[in-house]
Amino acid sequence: MDFNAIKAASEGYKAAMTRFLRELVAIPGESAGEEGHVRRIKAEMEAVGFDKAEIDGQGNIIGWMGSGKTLIGFDAHIDTVGIGNRDNWNFDPYQGYETDTEIGGRGVSDQLGGIVSAVYGARIMKDLGLLNDKYQVVVVGSVQEEDCDGLCWQYIINEDKIRPEFVVSTEPTDGGIYRGQRGRMEIRIDVKGVSCHGSAPERGDNAIYKMADILQDVRSLNENGDEAEIKGLVKMLNEKYNEQWKEARFLGRGTVTVSEIFFTSPSRCAVADSCAVSLDRRMTAGETWQSCLEEIRDLPAVKKYANDVTVSMYQYDRPSWTGLVYPIECYFPTWVIPEDHPVTKALEEAYNNLYGAARTGDSTTIEMRKARPLTDKWTFSTNGVSIMGRNGIPCIGFGPGAEAQAHAPNEKTWKQDLITCAAVYAAIPGCYCK
Repeated sequence: MDFNAIKAASEGYKAAMTRFLRELVAIPGESAGEEGHVRRIKAEMEAVGFDKAEIDGQGNIIGWMGSGKTLIGFDAHIDTVGIGNRDNWNFDPYQGYETDTEIGGRGVSDQLGGIVSAVYGARIMKDLGLLNDKYQVVVVGSVQEEDCDGLCWQYIINEDKIRPEFVVSTEPTDGGIYRGQRGRMEIRIDVKGVSCHGSAPERGDNAIYKMADILQDVRSLNENGDEAEIKGLVKMLNEKYNEQWKEARFLGRGTVTVSEIFFTSPSRCAVADSCAVSLDRRMTAGETWQSCLEEIRDLPAVKKYANDVTVSMYQYDRPSWTGLVYPIECYFPTWVIPEDHPVTKALEEAYNNLYGAARTGDSTTIEMRKARPLTDKWTFSTNGVSIMGRNGIPCIGFGPGAEAQAHAPNEKTWKQDLITCAAVYAAIPGCYCK
């Protein structure tokens, strides 16, 4: 491959990618409301010469380029979170802004920039004659990721019957190559009580008091070491407890925290007759949904109130923008691709030939990025939980923007990232399919 030609071609699409991203930002597209994004992306795919662009039953936009043997996927979720408190923004989140180097607006880093670079990466493959009988690319603009990461790819794999040999996630990576992430799950604890008049609380059984005991144990589970009665989650970094301790140390320890609390009571003058909490559980290598639920069920306070406590996993069943309901449990598995895997090496080869051995980026980000290893991992969760976590399809990450910009006010990305990623995307298939 002529890597200089790929870089030049990507530079040549800077204005087009900027325009495309700004037009996407101007269209609100929160989870289950992505239709405007989908229609706009489909139009761009058709305009730049995709062989086919179609919308599936869930509402994902799927574009095809080439007709070779090996199918290589590029995933970008195209839903965004809301804007939160408008007073925290210095500019209109949907009008956005543009300078010589930056683009601002809701979703520019998380992660509309990814679909922009993927669409133009495929265009560069076509421009330079890189498509051949060895590979075909599929570019997916996936929906509902912010609500339920990975649900879209469960549908794509199981219902659309699309199964790439590997997938590049275009989530923001700050100029790095990311080969994994901690998993997560959403756990619920329900506690029963008996109400009575608040003037004589001894007549009832206060569910909130029971929950208070349980929450102290949950806190211990997160904060303790591995020597206490309630062994903390840090134990999974120890080979004594975890056969996958090496990858656990790479990804980081698991965590658990209370994210929501609910109760029922006849009035403010009564004892609460139920209490429930939601737990955000982040999982490292070696942890499963079964082990995480059992860990909560084995807490001393849960056992103490065993007959009145239920520990369960949440389910997701919100309709997509097309009206489709595709239920799934709220379990998002840990995944990590080995550092010596052919997919990891192919992406590193593509990047090294284009930009060298260190992270690159805009002048305002380059110093911070170069201080970090080129190949690393995400802190947050991605559609890789389904692609590789549930379905075993190798997944690797490289995308424009910064993880720290995700869900933040005054979100921004950098034009150089769009260029860099489009070039790397154009080169990856050739490096893999030698």
